[in-house]
Amino acid sequence: MDDDDTSLPADTLAILQQFLAERTQREHDEQQLMINVTGLDAHFEEDWQLSQFWYSAETKRAIGDALAKIAKEHDNTTCFRIALLSCPSLYATIKKLHSNVNIFEYDKRFAAYGTDFVHYDYNAVDSNKDYLSHQNQCYDLIIADPPFLSEECMRKMSKIVNNLQRRSDSKIVFCSGEVVEPWLTAYLPVHKCRFQPQHERNLGNEFVTYANFNFDEYFDIK
Repeated sequence: MDDDDTSLPADTLAILQQFLAERTQREHDEQQLMINVTGLDAHFEEDWQLSQFWYSAETKRAIGDALAKIAKEHDNTTCFRIALLSCPSLYATIKKLHSNVNIFEYDKRFAAYGTDFVHYDYNAVDSNKDYLSHQNQCYDLIIADPPFLSEECMRKMSKIVNNLQRRSDSKIVFCSGEVVEPWLTAYLPVHKCRFQPQHERNLGNEFVTYANFNFDEYFDIK
């Protein structure tokens, strides 16, 4: 076959070149976003109307180190997927330690994180049986911080978490108020842990962690 037979028309070639240039620019922008992810995170302010309260730097570092240890125990670390539900202040820390992470958030500001962002509304899980079906059974580790300390919120969040688990032994961590323990443990096989997350602001409720495995062993708790 002659070269002339495989050459593209000038207008088609121009369209192809434009597409390739735009794709290269998108990839560059995504790389820059990941490089600057810590700085980008610093620009997001808490939205109290959405019950957003950021973790302290020490808590983010401790949880990040713990999740990195857990991921390394997996047979294939690159395939180990982490889901963060309603805890966007953790994203930058976790992303620096593990690449395969998605942030589920109602707040669309976090769409700045590109394809790692999944917009969700925990209230939708009751009305739509196929809600988030494209994400279901995809995650090996799920960490959730429900926005409200109510039985209804625990029930709906637990339903979503159950759907997201890749398998029956996927690891689950909830960071929430101590007051939710009877509700949360009624919907998920989790127990209260010794590790207590701290926030940048002093909150009126005592916050603890719940997990379906020995989460405390990944921390230096005296």
